[in-house]
Amino acid sequence: MRLLTTIARAMVAAPFVVLGLDAAREPGGRVDLARDLGVPEPELAVRANGVGMVVGGAAVATGVAPAAGAVTVAGLMVPTTLAAHAWWRDEDPAEAKADRIQFWKNVGLVGGLLVVAAASRHQDQP
Repeated sequence: MRLLTTIARAMVAAPFVVLGLDAAREPGGRVDLARDLGVPEPELAVRANGVGMVVGGAAVATGVAPAAGAVTVAGLMVPTTLAAHAWWRDEDPAEAKADRIQFWKNVGLVGGLLVVAAASRHQDQP
């Protein structure tokens, strides 16, 4: 069971490490989205969010403070998802459909992170 848990944690963490690193290195269009939402220092905010995802994802993947890492990434995912995949604001039906898919995928990933956090806390107890 320990091997399965290790593999599962790595799989849950992988998108956050990879995509967080991408956001930290090349924030790109995410900066415009953050700016449009009124985020102060949008480039810094996007890069910091990316770094947080990398650090939290690495904590989940390595099993070093996996509960804290999972809760951190889950918390970062809420504003990220609401900002980037607000399908209810899209006027183009194709864009709304794509954002709706990404929104619900992110909801599922947050659920997976919360399972990691709960299971990690349970394992830490005697």
